[in-house]
Amino acid sequence: MKERVAIICGGRSSEHEISCTSAGGVLSSIDRNIYEPVLIGISKSGKWFLLAEDHPLSIIGTTLPTIPESGTPVTLSIDGFIAAGKNLNIDIAFPVLHGPYGEDGTIQGLLEMTEIPYVGSGVLSSAVAMDKSFAKPIFASHGIKVAAGFVARASDWQKDKASIQKAADQLGYPVFVKPARGGSSRGTTKVKSAAEFGAALEEAHRFDPKALVEQEISGSEIECAVLEIDGQVKASLVGQIKINAKYEFYDFEAKYLDGATTIELPAPIDQKIADEIRAKAVAAFISLGCSGLARVDFFLTPSNEIIINELNTMPGFTATSVFPKMWEATGVSYAQVITHLLQAALTRNNAVLGN
Repeated sequence: MKERVAIICGGRSSEHEISCTSAGGVLSSIDRNIYEPVLIGISKSGKWFLLAEDHPLSIIGTTLPTIPESGTPVTLSIDGFIAAGKNLNIDIAFPVLHGPYGEDGTIQGLLEMTEIPYVGSGVLSSAVAMDKSFAKPIFASHGIKVAAGFVARASDWQKDKASIQKAADQLGYPVFVKPARGGSSRGTTKVKSAAEFGAALEEAHRFDPKALVEQEISGSEIECAVLEIDGQVKASLVGQIKINAKYEFYDFEAKYLDGATTIELPAPIDQKIADEIRAKAVAAFISLGCSGLARVDFFLTPSNEIIINELNTMPGFTATSVFPKMWEATGVSYAQVITHLLQAALTRNNAVLGN
C-alpha cells in the first residue's frame, strides 16, 4: 500500500507564493509508485484547505501562485487530517512552508502533538535556524565564523534612534539590514551610507520587529546542500551564485522573478576549500540539531576566509531551485531527494516523546 503524503504549502508568511511553487515541484516529482500525494494549502489568513492536484502552483510571468480563502476546510488533531468529515489517512507530512508559521518550529510542534511524522527539522532547530540572531552565536561557538553585526529591535529604534544609528556607523558602510526571522531576502536592504540606514531598518521592521544589521562581506556567495541519506548527514557539491550585475545583491527579484541568477556547479574554487565548506555545512547542520535537509549559505572572501551567512531548514524546493540542483550535480536526482526526505521523516527521533 502506498504511503499518503500531505504536501502542505502556502502559509501566513511573506514567502507564501514561493512555498506554493516549491509544493508544485514536489507534487510533480514525488515517486508515485511509493507515495500518494495529498495537496493541502494554507491561505494567507491561516485557513487550511484541501486542494485539487491541478491547483496552479507555478510562476507565470510575474504572477505568483497563491492559496484561495475558500474551499474544502481541513482540520488537524490527534485523529489526523480531516476534510469533509473524512480522515485523509496521512502517513507523512511534508510541510513545504517557508518563513514564520512554517519554518520556525510552529507547524513542527503541531505535527508532533498530533504524532504525524514530518519532513525536516524539529521544533527547536527550526526555531533557532529561523532566528539568525540565535543561530549566529551557535555557529560561532562551533568554530564557524560569522559576520560582525548586532540586533536592532523596532521598540529600541523608536526609543533611541541615535545609539542604533551610531552602532551602524561604527560597523562601517556598506551594511546589510534584514529581518532576523525572514527569508527570500524580503525586507533586506544594502545600506551604503548613514543617510540610508533609518529607512532600511524600518523596511526590515515591516517584516519582523527584530532586525539584524551586519557588516558587508566582500567575496563570493557559496552554497552547500545538506541531506540525510540512510541516517547519514551528507553534503553536496558546493555551488557559486552568479548574479546579474544590475542587482546589488541576491535579493528577492534576482532569486525568483527575473531569471538573473545562476549557480555554477561545482563552484570554481580550490578543492581543499570546497571540502572545508562542505565540512562546515555539515557542522552547522549538526550544531543546530537539524534533521532531513538544509541549505547552508557562505561567503568566501578573496583571502579564502569562510564565513557562514545562514542555514535554511526548508530551502526553495522547485526542480530548478538551488538545493535540488546541487544534489543533481552530486548524483542524486530531485525525485530521489524527495524519497530520502520522506524516508528520513519516518526515522527521525528528536521530538519530546521520541516519536
